Formats: sequence, structure tokens, C-alpha cells
Amino acid sequence: MADQMNTSVSMDIDEAAIDEGLYSRQLYVLGHEAMKRMATSNVLIVGLQGLGAEIGRVLFLINDYTSTNNAPTAKNIALAGVKSVTIFDPEPVTVQDLSSQFFLRAEDVGKSRAEATLPRLAELNSYVPIHNLGGVPGQQITVELVKGFQVVVLCSVPYEKQLEINDWTHQNGVHFIAAETRGLFGAVFNDFGPKFTCVDPTGEQPLTGMIVSVAQDSEGLVTCLDETRHGLEDGNFVTFTEVQGMNELNGCEPRKVTVKGPYTFTIGDTSNFGIYKSGGIFTQVKMPKIIEFKSLRESTKTPELFVTDFGKFDRPATLHAGFQALSQFRSQNGRLPRPRNADDAAGVVSLAKTIDVNIDEKIVTELSYQATGDLSPMIAVIGGFVAQEVLKACSAKFHPMVQHLYFDSLESLPATLPTEADCQPIGSRYDGQIAVFGKMFQGKIANHRQFLVGSGAIGCEMLKNWSMIGLASGPRGIIHITDLDTIEKSNLNRQFLFRAKDLGKFKAEVAAAAVSEMNSDLVGKILAKQEPVGPDTEGVYDEAFFDGIDGVTNALDNVKARLYMDQRCVFFKKPLLESGTLGTKGNTQVVIPDLTESYGSSQDPPEKETPSCTVKSFPNAINHTIEWSRKQFENFFIKPVQAVNAYLSEPNYLETNLKYSGSSKEQIEQIVSYLVTDKPLTFEECIVWARLQFERDYNNEIRQLLFSLPKDAVTTSGQPFWSGPKRAPDPLVFNSSDPIHLEYIIAAANLHAFNFGLKGERDPAIFRKVADSVIVPEFTPRSGVRIQVNENEPVGQADDGADDVEEIKSRLPSPSSLAGYRLTPVEFEKDDDTNFHIDFITAASNLRAMNYKIEPASRHTTKQIAGKIIPAIATTTSLVTGLVCLELYKVIDGKSKIEDYRNGFVNLALPFFGFSEPIAAAKKKYGSTEWTLWDRFEFANDPTLNDIIAWFKTNHNLEITMVSQGVSMLWSSFVGKKKSEERLPMKFSKLVEHVSRKAIPPHVKQLVVEIMVSDEDGEDVEVPFLVVQI
Repeated sequence: MADQMNTSVSMDIDEAAIDEGLYSRQLYVLGHEAMKRMATSNVLIVGLQGLGAEIGRVLFLINDYTSTNNAPTAKNIALAGVKSVTIFDPEPVTVQDLSSQFFLRAEDVGKSRAEATLPRLAELNSYVPIHNLGGVPGQQITVELVKGFQVVVLCSVPYEKQLEINDWTHQNGVHFIAAETRGLFGAVFNDFGPKFTCVDPTGEQPLTGMIVSVAQDSEGLVTCLDETRHGLEDGNFVTFTEVQGMNELNGCEPRKVTVKGPYTFTIGDTSNFGIYKSGGIFTQVKMPKIIEFKSLRESTKTPELFVTDFGKFDRPATLHAGFQALSQFRSQNGRLPRPRNADDAAGVVSLAKTIDVNIDEKIVTELSYQATGDLSPMIAVIGGFVAQEVLKACSAKFHPMVQHLYFDSLESLPATLPTEADCQPIGSRYDGQIAVFGKMFQGKIANHRQFLVGSGAIGCEMLKNWSMIGLASGPRGIIHITDLDTIEKSNLNRQFLFRAKDLGKFKAEVAAAAVSEMNSDLVGKILAKQEPVGPDTEGVYDEAFFDGIDGVTNALDNVKARLYMDQRCVFFKKPLLESGTLGTKGNTQVVIPDLTESYGSSQDPPEKETPSCTVKSFPNAINHTIEWSRKQFENFFIKPVQAVNAYLSEPNYLETNLKYSGSSKEQIEQIVSYLVTDKPLTFEECIVWARLQFERDYNNEIRQLLFSLPKDAVTTSGQPFWSGPKRAPDPLVFNSSDPIHLEYIIAAANLHAFNFGLKGERDPAIFRKVADSVIVPEFTPRSGVRIQVNENEPVGQADDGADDVEEIKSRLPSPSSLAGYRLTPVEFEKDDDTNFHIDFITAASNLRAMNYKIEPASRHTTKQIAGKIIPAIATTTSLVTGLVCLELYKVIDGKSKIEDYRNGFVNLALPFFGFSEPIAAAKKKYGSTEWTLWDRFEFANDPTLNDIIAWFKTNHNLEITMVSQGVSMLWSSFVGKKKSEERLPMKFSKLVEHVSRKAIPPHVKQLVVEIMVSDEDGEDVEVPFLVVQI
């Protein structure tokens, strides 16, 4: 019967081109080649409890993502884009499965787990076929059933069965992963075969840089341009292009690097090469790595342990024995150890000591206590990790984990441990969680009140986990969620709760409805909002709102909103759970009142900006030309159109807005061009306009630059000007047969037509015919044009002669003569492949690159850079969200020691886990009093400024020298006597309204006030802010 079931599963499907709209952010993580390799892989997932389901979900999101216990793996795989996913679990669904298997519903109890899971898993990704291997209750997986798959994942399968299946997969080139979670513990084993080739161990972009010399000797010392460090490491490999003199290096076989300094490295013997003259670019070459995996049988005896927490360095060895002992106990007794049962735990410890006498008995005892535990957050962590390992097996991209991973979060247990009686099952969907935390703590979870800010990728994952653990399902519980965004196509493969039918709907509303359907206990417990968090909505998210919540979880994608919520949490003293992802990297941060620093206490340094002169005249890398083309997009299709509309609608626009701009002549000329001289009446005139823009930007401007700075120009020191990072350009001659030339004309003409409300066109023949017929005016370079060579030089300004400006203005029609007439500015939208936005930027950038002999970029790469797309993948999001929810347990418990919490950083590509205690809030001091950012002075009953000044003098012997609120300086010691006499006696609310000349909004009940004070010696002293109740 098993043979029949296996052969009936068809694995062959038509391979279609990758849907970049669906997979866009994932492509930026994995790359096209890796995703093509994945598209030939058939994956089998055995075990569809929480863990198996999570793995499958994430695979479907890359193929998607979610979390469960024995099945968290299936979800993540389906969202990624493998060829097919097959599931096997004929066991009937139980109420306890609902603890973590998010695809199951109460009405599925009694059905086959695989049968009930398949249709909901299939919804995630129509590109990936999913099959059910069938079977009957009690039937186990066999070697015959796993034949025909490239990757086999066993979830919570007994150890003896793992050995049986792995013995075959190891010998037959099939990648094997075994995983399980037990309460707050998780384990993973990888075996990708005796010799697995990893084509890209890190996934980082290859390093590249300019060189200024190469020694002709036995070491071959390469010196780089001193603008940026090369970033290479010993053992890296590089090749070269554009080297003059030592031509043998151009396109050479990869040469091994030995680093000598931040700007130097050696590449081996170059003594027989030509003499280096100038130029050259090095590019790192990613070399494949061969990894030798042992079978499970061999690896169990001599394990290679992957450390997830260096603060628990000795724990993996204990858990290696503990998980084996657990499996032995299950085989001997036909069941897992009972929750918090001392006799069963003693039996597991005894078995573990026969494997390793040096185990930590307390850890193995806790593992036994939690063996029946089923926690959605732990499943999210292990499921996300395993799904990424599946992708590595399929794609050979990123370094696989070698070979045993053990993970735990025992710190998440409540301070008051539950009793055995408190952990007994009650026939509830939360029994898997009760087995770990007890019924009393489950009540705390149910009555918790949380505010989720954002319902994108992380927000969806968070809500899924909260639904599984029963957060806010009790009488006092509530979840507030806000997100003003609507659902787009690119959301579907990262944001698990959304389907194609939801496109265009509000994320918060759809997400709330989806998780309420997962767990009916949450019906009416989730309040969805569209008002974004910010100063303008403090009437919505006011003091009463924050009084009604126990904490905040950020699921945001921008720093500004994160900092704002951080400030609000500090002000209202609410715990904040923060997280973020970037491709395979993720981080989590816990902010606890009166304990830790806040999110805003430390920030990353600002990104280094490219000098404007480089972008304008001296690009040397594709990101420079993309930045330039992005500006051209704005200068053609947005800014001049907005200026025209402003001229037509705003009285005295020219006089009031352009008077001090410094480039008024240029801007007025642009308005004249768009309204008079170059205003198109037909689409053919838009093509003519585009052809003339091509000539100006890619021929005339380059000829002007070379006229001002000829190719043989030298610097004041006699060195060639066009050297190092400055690449001498060449003008382009328009050729309608060149695809990039024509793509530019098509995109530019259509966008120009959009501005003027004209119907566009897509037939290349029409563009070619019109563009070739355009008579291009002869260009003559101008003398005296000043070129900005570096950032320290002033930008050349045109001479806006008053007479010239007035003459140009006289050519403008009066706004009254065009009453009601408006142009339509383009609103940049990167995710619409039919609107010509990315088409224009790609073509414009690549033409610019051709001018400067820079390697052009694909549309895909251009879209990422121009659209500032943050790479995202469901595996990382799933794992990071699980880590956040493990911290949420601690917040619910009210832990008050900083060592109980963990900030985390992961990189699934390497892979790497790093955990640390949060940084304590920095302590400051005034007099003998210590304080942190969580402290403040509070004043009730709307005091006068005199009252506040006197209080500080009496209680702290401090003199207030300045008082401010918001952007208003209310008082300072150096204001005039009349103002002081007027302001000091005022009630504080009246003082604020008097100085700001604005009424305080009705919802504002308290004001945040900053003061400057000095001590009795006249020295400035830093003190906390003031909160004045009005």
C-alpha cells in the first residue's frame, strides 16, 4: 500500500518563469540562480503538528510562514518556491494539536492531520504543488515512501525511525533534516550527504573596489584607493578588470588573498606580469565550499554541536543526551513523560546518564517536565530555522548548520514555577502550553492587553503566534492593532495572513479577521485601526489608551515610527518589544521600564551619502548611475509638473516661491517649457521630447564635460585628472536598434504623456519610426562652464540676469487664461511593472553606465536600489517573531531582573545566533540623586511657573534657568522683567497657550516640559523632564 501511495504522487510540473511581483523581496535574499535550483526540488515533510506545519508554511511563503509544534516546518517552505511539497501525517487531529497547528480548526478534530492541513497550506502559493502521501492512523514513514524526494524533513519522529531513514538518505544523496520541539526546548539535525557543495556560504554581495597599484614581485601587493577599506579577509579570492599595464590580471583565474592592511592585500606571484600603469578594479569571487556531513548514526557518537547561545556553552552536550533519553523513554513506555512528574523525570535522567555521565541533571529534568509541551513561539523559532535549512539543501546557497542544534528558552518560565497539578491537561486547545506554564499562567496570558503597531510581515507572524497561545482570549484581554497600509501583491509571499482575495483591503482588518478565524476565542478581542501612530493621532492613542494596555509590540519598517513609539512607551512606562529583519538577518530588543535602555538610547550611524559631484559628473559604480536616474525621474515627471500646477493655482507663485531659490531662471524656463514651448498635443510629440532628452543627457552633456575637462587634462600636481575613481566618459550616439536606447524612449515618452493626460503607446515600431525622424539641433560646447570637482567646491550657479528672467516670465500665459488646467505628476510606484517607472530608471541608469563604461544592472537590481527595497524572507521573520514571543512570556510574568531578558541577533545564512542581556538604562546624577531616562518630575493641578521654580529651589536647591515645551521657549532667566512678571504667575496651561499662540487640544491632559537648571555653584545640571498635569 505504501508503494502505491508513493508512486501515485506526481512530481512533474511545468517550470514557469519566477513571478517577480510575488517573490520580489525574496529574490533579493536568495537570487535568481538559487531560486531556479529550488524550483527543481521535491520536499517531503513528515509530521504535521505545529512544527511540520510551520516549516511547510514558510516554504510556501518562499513559499510563506507561520508556527506550530510538530509541524512548524511545512508553512515556511511552501512560501519560498520549491518544485513541490509533499506531506505525511495520517494521525487524527486532536484538540491539543490546536496549541500550535495554525492550519487546523476545531471542526478538524478526528480528521487526518495531513488531509486537514493540505488545502490551507495550498492557499499560500499557487505556484507550488502540494501532495498528501496518504496512509492510515498508526502507519509510520518508511524508506520506500521517501524515495523520489530531494529533501526529507522528519518532525518529532522517534529516534530509531530517524536512524532508519537517515541510513538510506545518507547513502543515496538525499538531504535529511530531523527536528522537534519539547516545550521551551528545540532540536535540529542536518545531514546533507558526505560531500555537500555550498556555492555561496554567506550570501553577502561580492566586495569590489578600485586599485592604484600592483607590485611586480613574488607577493603581488595590491594597494587600493584610500577612500574606502577593501573589506577582504585572508582566504578570499579576487579577480580584476580594467587594469592597465599588468593586463594579465584582467579576467584572471581567482587569486587567493592575504590581507596586509585595510587598504592592501597580496595575490601571489606577479613577477612575470607586465608593469602596472594605472586603473583597475578588484572583485571578490565566491568560491564553493565542500562540507562533509556524517550520518545520524555516526554523528550521535561524535557530535558536532552548533552553539546557539554562548552563555549556555555546555548545554548542547546535555541536551544531546537528553533528547536521546526522551526518545528511549517514549519507546519503553509508549508515551512521553508526564508534565512536572518527578518519577518520569528521574527515569529520563537515568537514561541520559547512560549516554553521558556529565549531564546537567536539572536541565534534563526540565526537558522531561516539558516533553508534552507544545509552544507556538518555540515552533516559530525552530520551524523558521529548519525551513531555511531546507532552502539551503535545495539551492546550495548559504552555509548549512553542522550538524546538531539544541536551543532552549528556560528563562521564559514564570518566576513561580507551576506545580504538577497545575500542568495537567484539561481538554483545551491550550493544553500544550499549560503543560509548560500551568493553568494559572495561562490565565495571565489570556487577560493580557497588548498593542501591536504594524501588521505587515512581522505583524502577521506576531498575530499568528498570539492566536495560538491564546493571548487576550480572557475576559480582560484585548489586542489593539494599527496599520494604515492596504494589501499589495508583493505582500502575499511574506505576510501569512493575506490572500489574493484580500488585495486592496486594509491590512489590520484582514489580519484581525484571519487570526480570529484561527482561534475563535479571539473573536471580538482584536480592535483594528487605520490611524498611524504619531503626533497627529495622540488624541486617539492618548493617556486613557495607554492606561488600558500592558505593553507594546512594534512591527514597523521605519526608524522614525519606531523612535516615536519608543518615546511614548518611555513616557507611559510601558514595556516595548522591538524587532526587525534584513534578508537572513534579524534582531530583537526588549525595553523594560525602569530597567533597560530604550530603543532610542543607541542608534546606527547614518548611511554614508554619495557626494553630489560624483553622482552628477564622476560616477564609477552602478549605484551612482541609479541614484542619478532616480533624480532625473523626479526632474522630468514630478517637480516641473508640480511647479506648473503651483504657478497655475497659487497667487504670486513666482514672486513668493522663486525669489530666493538661487535658480529661479532655470525653474521659470522649465515652467515655460511644460506650458508653452514643449507642451505636447500628440503622443508623437512626447516621443520627440524623449529623443531630445536622450541627446541632451547622454551626448551633449558628456561632450560639454569633456570640453571643460578633456581626457588629457591634468591636476595642479601634474597627475592625470581622469584617473582613480574618475572615469572618462564617452558620448552615446542614438541608435533605435539598441534595446536600451529604445527602452529609454518608450518609458520617457509614456511618462511625459501621462503628465499631460495623453494616451500612451507600447508598439516599438512606432517609437523607432518617430525617434529616427527627429532632427536633432547641432550642439556646440560652451566656454566658461564650471564643473564641481569635489564636495568642497561651490556648486556652479547660473547667472540669473534680471532682464533675462523678466523676458522668460513674459512668455508665460497668465494663470487666469488656463483656469482649471492642471498637469498630472507621476507618483513613484516601484511594484507596478506596467507603469514605466522602473523601466525609465533602469534604462536611464544603464545609458549613463554606458557613458562611463560601468557594467549595467538588471531591472531587478535597479528596482531594489531605486525603490530602496528591504530584502525580506519568511524564514527570518518567523524565527525573529518566535524570539519576540518568548520574551513576551517574560513581560507577562512581570520579570524584574535584567538578566532574565534577552536581546537577540541571528543570521540564518551563516548560520549564527547571538544573545545578550539588554543594556541597563544609563544612570545620571544631580546632587546625590541618581536617575535614568525612565524618571521624571510630576506636577499636578496645573501649577504656575513660579510654583515649579520655587519647588526646585526648596527641594533640590536648584535654580531653573530655562523652561521649554515642544518648540516653544516659555521662559528663561535672561528674558526681560516685564515678560517675567507676566509669565511667572500664569497657570502652566495658560502660559503654553500664551507663548505658542495655540490652544491646547482637548485630549491633552498633561504636558512634557524640558528645563535647564544650575546648582548653587552656578554649574549646569542635567535633570529629568517634567510632566505637568493640566
